[in-house]
Amino acid sequence: MESIGVKSISKDDWIDFYPGASENIPPTLPKPRGLPVSITAFVDADHAGNIANRRSHSGIIVFVQSSPIIWLSKQQKTVETSTHGAELIATRIGVEIIESLRFKLRSFGIPIEGPSVVYCDNQSVVHNAQRPESVLKKKHNSVSYHKIRESVAAEIITVYKIASGENHADLLTKALSGNVTSYHADFILLNEDLWSEK
Repeated sequence: MESIGVKSISKDDWIDFYPGASENIPPTLPKPRGLPVSITAFVDADHAGNIANRRSHSGIIVFVQSSPIIWLSKQQKTVETSTHGAELIATRIGVEIIESLRFKLRSFGIPIEGPSVVYCDNQSVVHNAQRPESVLKKKHNSVSYHKIRESVAAEIITVYKIASGENHADLLTKALSGNVTSYHADFILLNEDLWSEK
């Protein structure tokens, strides 16, 4: 799988924007045991896909190691005027799911390996999420925008650009041809060897 990342950003680069940003890890959690697990998520949105009300559709798949643990296919609650806005909301929902999952796994004493990786096929969302200097002009999307960025600053997640045809969350947002559906289903459920290509 080929993904397009961004330049390396350190936690210090975010201090002016989100001072004190850190993951909430209560001291009362059990001591971590065993090998750490990785969390990977694919997020996507079908912009204005509902022809009746032009609301977009979010699709999210979250993996622990190579196993799909959580998947979500849901209509968004607002009408977004741009693809960027719809993708931003889908990514924010994905981040909230990941934060909850990380806390639950730690509550079972399962260690987490570094920041969780979020794959998104919208370059603007990746740019906004990963670059401290980026700005958002639309106040309407500012909550999702800052939620994602603060999670990056806290090293809870990191966001990468992925080719649209390889975003497996497409399976949850739109009707696909038989071959494309089989490709995504094989990745998600059957062919663990595909993970070695990442």
